[in-house]
This record gives sequence, C-alpha cells and structure tokens, in this order.
Amino acid sequence: MPTLLNTWIVVCLILWQSPAAPPPPPRAASPAVTTEVGFVSLFDGKTLDGWVGDIKGYAVDGGAITCLPSGSNLFTAKEYADFHLKFEVQLTAGANNGIAIRAPDAGDAAFAGIEIQVLDNTDPKHSNLKPWQYHGSIYGVVPAKREFLKPVGEWNAEEIIVRGSHIQVVLNDHMILDADIAKAATEGTMDGKLHPGLRRQSGHIGFLGHGDKVSFRNIRIKEMLR
Repeated sequence: MPTLLNTWIVVCLILWQSPAAPPPPPRAASPAVTTEVGFVSLFDGKTLDGWVGDIKGYAVDGGAITCLPSGSNLFTAKEYADFHLKFEVQLTAGANNGIAIRAPDAGDAAFAGIEIQVLDNTDPKHSNLKPWQYHGSIYGVVPAKREFLKPVGEWNAEEIIVRGSHIQVVLNDHMILDADIAKAATEGTMDGKLHPGLRRQSGHIGFLGHGDKVSFRNIRIKEMLR
C-alpha cells in the first residue's frame, strides 16, 4: 500500500512540475460585413442570376459585370418604380454605355424607357456631342454637369435616385443631375424626339452596351415609396 501511495505522489509531482500546455491560438475575427439599411444587392459577384437579355454579351470578371464589345442590353429580371440605385462603374478610353431605368425589355431603352448616359467625357472623339449626351445626362432630355468623372480606368461611385418624375444622379459624391422630367419635356425634349418612356411609372433597370468595354460592380438598390 505504501508503495502505491508513493507512486501516486511521484506522478502528481511530475504533473505539477510539467509546463502547462500553451493556450490555443485566438480565433480569427470574422470579416466585417458592410450593410446599408434597406439596400439589396442586384449582383452576387459571381453570376448573372437575376439578369435577362443579352447574357452572352456580358461577362463576370473580378467581381464585376463587364460589357463585352459585342454586348447590347442586359436587364434586371425584376421591374422597379421608385428606387435608389448605387453602383460603381469603370470606363475604358472613349467608352459609351448607358443605364436604363423604367425600361421595357424590348425597343430602344433611351426612348421607350429612360437612359442615363454612361460615357468617357474626356475622349477627343466625344468633344462635339450635344450637352444631353454626356455622362449622367438623361439622354435627349436633360444634360448633366461634366466635371466629376475620375480618370479612365478608375472606379467611379454613382447613384441614381428616382421618385415619381424626379430624377437625381450623384457621381463621386457630387450631384450632377437634379431634374423633374415632367417639366423638362413640357415644351418638347432637347433632342426634338418623342420619349414616351418619360411617362412610364416602372420598368427594368439595365446596362445598354454600345460596343465598348465598361464594367459595373457593387450594384445595389433600395425600393422607395412615394
């Protein structure tokens, strides 16, 4: 019995003198998730799920939707009425595209719906355009201010806010367009053409390719009540 007791004493002394096992490394913190109240993403960063139209004319590249040289019109499957749209856009030299709002899924969105211009204002080939053809303008209807595009290749943050007949465009934190389309067209549009889309109350949002590479990312929307 004494022998067994002595053995237990020795074991306990060894355990007591042994260095404690190192604590497990701290768990890495979960990455922060940026949320904007009321906004939902229109693009998962990997696929064109939720988009219809010229799917083959656009590619998902590096977390962005990129219009290929062959790209034409790519629309949201869902229709929207009043909303706050946020996205980033990257232009290539001389690039031309557009954002369709309240558009049908057929016809020329600039007339059957409403087109917000997407354009590299700085390219010499665009030096003689009409005022309503530059970036952020409501095509054919209301011109936008031109000073706030970043250099070609950089990402621009843009917002389009639509409520009733009131449309605003914010580019890199600068308001470049603030218009009431009901008043803007009372005496005819600036391009002198019919724009029945100005009377539409809802429709698709889309990208309107014109044969140039343009990329869009971080596309999200908040629907609003009037």
